[in-house]
Amino acid sequence: MQRLFPILLILLAACPSTLAAEPDEPDAKGIAFFEKHIRPLLVDKCYQCHSADTSITKKPKGGLRLDTRDAALLGGDSGPSLVPGKVDESLIIKAVRYTDSDLRMPPKTKLTDAEIRLLEEWVKMGAPDPRDGEAAPVAKATTIDLDQGRKHWAFQAVRDSLPPQVRDQAWSASPIDHFILAKLEEAGVASPRLADKRTLIRRATFDLIGLPPTPAQIEAFLADDSADAFAKVIDRLLASPRYGERWGRHWLDVARYADSNGLDENVAHGNAWRYRDYVIASFNDDKPFDQFITQQIAGDLLSTQSPPTPVGGSAKPQAAYEPLIATAFLSLGPKVLAEVDKTKMEMDIIDEQIDTTGRAFLAMTIGCARCHDHKFDPISTRDYYALAGIFKSTKTMESFVTIAKWWENATPSAEDLKRKGEHDAKLAATKATIAARVEKANADLLAKLNAAVKPNETETPADVNAASKSPAIAVKLPEKPETQYDDAAKADLKKLRDELTATEKAAPVMSAAMGVTEGKPVDVAVHIRGSHLSLGDVVPRRFPLVLTTATQEPIAKNHSGRLELAKWITSKDNPLTARVIVNRVWHWHFGRGLVRTPDNFGKLGETPTHPALLDWLASRFVEEGWSIKALHRRIMLSSTYRMSSEHDAKVTQLDPENRLYSRAPIRRLEAEAIRDAMLFVSGRLDTTMGGPAITHVKNREFLFDHTSKDGTTYDNTRRSVYQPVVRNHLYDFFELFDFPDSAVSQGDRPTTTVAPQALLAMNSPLIWESAGKLAKKFEDGKLKEFVNELYMAALGRPATGEEVTRIAALMESATNANDRLLQRICQAILVSNEFMYIR
Repeated sequence: MQRLFPILLILLAACPSTLAAEPDEPDAKGIAFFEKHIRPLLVDKCYQCHSADTSITKKPKGGLRLDTRDAALLGGDSGPSLVPGKVDESLIIKAVRYTDSDLRMPPKTKLTDAEIRLLEEWVKMGAPDPRDGEAAPVAKATTIDLDQGRKHWAFQAVRDSLPPQVRDQAWSASPIDHFILAKLEEAGVASPRLADKRTLIRRATFDLIGLPPTPAQIEAFLADDSADAFAKVIDRLLASPRYGERWGRHWLDVARYADSNGLDENVAHGNAWRYRDYVIASFNDDKPFDQFITQQIAGDLLSTQSPPTPVGGSAKPQAAYEPLIATAFLSLGPKVLAEVDKTKMEMDIIDEQIDTTGRAFLAMTIGCARCHDHKFDPISTRDYYALAGIFKSTKTMESFVTIAKWWENATPSAEDLKRKGEHDAKLAATKATIAARVEKANADLLAKLNAAVKPNETETPADVNAASKSPAIAVKLPEKPETQYDDAAKADLKKLRDELTATEKAAPVMSAAMGVTEGKPVDVAVHIRGSHLSLGDVVPRRFPLVLTTATQEPIAKNHSGRLELAKWITSKDNPLTARVIVNRVWHWHFGRGLVRTPDNFGKLGETPTHPALLDWLASRFVEEGWSIKALHRRIMLSSTYRMSSEHDAKVTQLDPENRLYSRAPIRRLEAEAIRDAMLFVSGRLDTTMGGPAITHVKNREFLFDHTSKDGTTYDNTRRSVYQPVVRNHLYDFFELFDFPDSAVSQGDRPTTTVAPQALLAMNSPLIWESAGKLAKKFEDGKLKEFVNELYMAALGRPATGEEVTRIAALMESATNANDRLLQRICQAILVSNEFMYIR
């Protein structure tokens, strides 16, 4: 491997230069983290002694106030309590860790490990804090102005605008292009150039299936001069089962999918894979998105079919069980399973469900209203607890005693039902045989006992003659007849009963899926400052008033309200849902959405760069039956999607951040696409679909103890979407290439460029083995053919004359050349920017 480094340097010089890392994420995420996790913690654990409204002393203890940003930074008698970005230098962290016997806060009860980690994470991210001088919040009636709040762009009805007129009519291939080009022309930007066909098919193939096009597919597209050549490519890709794997993975980010719980008790979510497969199947089937939403929120409440007739196995969940499997969306979140306060644990789970549902479908941070009215959006604490009632009326856990267990829905497969039928038949047959043997043995015993009875010597002949005319058997069975059976009968019955016991123990386990079901319907009281120990008024179950009215129809007393919630979210009158998913799809195609904060359409989020286009797409989306595949076609057949990414200094000056879409963005592939592409081009990718991700542990078993690894392996070659996502123990390849935090809903992945990525690229067994397999494809060919075939397979283009010359010179100058030289060349191509980026 010593010659790897100069080879890498030479070959990488032939590829595009390293691209700069994208700018840091907006402060909105840090503020959202503060509002969800830190403010409630400070209110509950610190304000009692360290706020302007302290209830213990007349002034804050130690001169420290933690109820404003400036006061927290200033600190108290011991100095500044916070050093943003420096965890170990912040006194507040030192105090909560209990590492100093003279500085322990809170003084009576140490914070939980999870709470300490939240504070550490907050300080590490720079201690973002939107508070500006206000004192501790006091429970009081809401002062939210709903009329003013409804003026926010996202809460207004979707407007179906006509595409604007443009000067360059010839450039526009779609109404989408009119919306984009109109702003470009207004800014003085010329109509953008379109990408060449090689670039376009590689872009589209990675976009839709997460894999590169084959050389044969590229050549077929280049040879097709028909007007609908690209449309045929799109249709082929949308029909591929690989499409669902690619776009299902996008949704799994939003659904915070994982195969383990994380947090304090990292136990296996052994049946979570059924939800993953449900999502993949839903995208492949182009399930209407409103139906997709409804099943995830209230699938168990939809009309159910009878279990299907047993058929052959399939990776796709059986239709009868899909709605039950879908409700795992509500139960997949991390939970503090060892929480001592079970009421708090339940409310924490409900909070996580509210937050995820709000972000995923509405792009609203509703969870921020748990302890107080939302500080930025017109969502009141009463709105929050009205929704909390819906989820408290839902059964997510079997119990909250000891190590709590999540609820699971029975989802027996055809094979399960067949095995159960065979088992039940065997059980019934064995029981019937035992009953028949017992009956016979009892009859034999009774006859034997009756024959042994002799007439009493005192009886007269007349008595004896009378007895002989009465029923033959005059003796009753003893209380425990089996004690008097003969040895053969006893042995026979023992053998049969042993068989029965073994059969009962071998009962097949019916398949089950994580999910939820109806609980006892109940309305919830406002929890003052988020604490269940301090309750205010009870709030009837309903939806946020800013998006409805005060006179909305009440939820039936015998319903949880989840089905009503799903219907409200998917209503055509809801201004958020269609906008949110359309923006997500645009974001996943272009690397950023028309709204650049896809998980937050509130005041802390960005406003749309092209609001009329967003609404036009949302209107079409609903009209076309909530079809994601139709939305793909609409976007990808536009000239906007087919733009070139080539640099133009003048255009960059006029549109430096590319907010006007003056050029195609250059984007690095996600971790999964990088891994899958390497396996694919080397011929190693296993395309088997579906099935469990974790097989070495049973459902709910501990995966690891926070210090030792659990044995989860990633040495198989299946697609990355089928690899285990273990919270607290993420696969290193995923972690280094910016896989999202699976504990929270995330529709936007950051892209970083850091040194460990290059080190992994040079030393990863995955990449080295893939390079070896790729090299073996070409080792017998001539040099020029080898180089061209390599470049076509990996990069989708033939090598240039200069690249062929460079590699030839490299091979000629190499001393002690061996078969590993080709492997090193292939490795360099696989880790090049041109391989890892799409243009």
